[in-house]
Amino acid sequence: MANLFKNKEDQEVKIGKPDWLKTKISSGKEYRETKQVVKDHKLHTICESGKCPNQAECWSAGTATFMILGNTCTRSCQFCNVATGKPEDVDPFEALRVAKSIKLMNLKHAVITSVDRDDLKDGGANAWKRTVELTRKHNPGITIETLIPDFKGEWENLQPIIEVAPEIVSHNMETVRRITAKVRIQAKYDRSLEVLKRLKDGGISKTKSGIMVGLGEFKEEVLETMDDLRSVGVSIMTIGQYMQPSKKHLPISEFVHPDVFAFYKEEGMKRGFTHVESGPLVRSSYHAEKHL
Repeated sequence: MANLFKNKEDQEVKIGKPDWLKTKISSGKEYRETKQVVKDHKLHTICESGKCPNQAECWSAGTATFMILGNTCTRSCQFCNVATGKPEDVDPFEALRVAKSIKLMNLKHAVITSVDRDDLKDGGANAWKRTVELTRKHNPGITIETLIPDFKGEWENLQPIIEVAPEIVSHNMETVRRITAKVRIQAKYDRSLEVLKRLKDGGISKTKSGIMVGLGEFKEEVLETMDDLRSVGVSIMTIGQYMQPSKKHLPISEFVHPDVFAFYKEEGMKRGFTHVESGPLVRSSYHAEKHL
């Protein structure tokens, strides 16, 4: 196992994408139906905006991760493909369209994320609250996972999320402490931990976080991040391979071997996580229905 890890002495090399990262293109009936719902209701999905490698698989299964508060982010994280710039005004009908689309897709579990809206006084928190409320109103019995931003550490903006109490609330660390400033320029490692702690302290029973590997982190740092997450009560963790969206984004340091992902899953379970989704193609919402 040891020789599968990147060591500090290793030099970065350019290598081709390994076979375990190759995915199939889908165009089946379910995929087309999901695509049509998204298009007809003028929705945004992280599946498309984030160039998710699992889009074909998930859309073919009739699932998608909805992205609210528009399609333009106020931050410029060096790993993310979502457009950065000045967002448009919040669409007052977006929440209703999301809720009705979830009903059309007959989903039992919905995953909702958002862009960062540092331009808004509440960071978009009340739009989050309305989206969850309308989704439940139009979809009785549904379970919901929300993948939320850090709201710049303005903690009062977490309260609307806590009040509607999604079944799972997720906030991603994205990477290890040492390289956070490089990967997430406007975010802070300890602030993200505080988000997760305050959610748990506020009564959210299931909190979740995820990181990418292949950015230059070391094994010990990944394990340290696991320990940090467990210290604030996080019970669900995802670990996936970083994929460079374009040449302007951070380069890939290495393609992490599937056996290493298996090792991380085992180590996570030893630390007390109830669920660890760890694999090259794993993303935050991958197999999210299993996380309940």
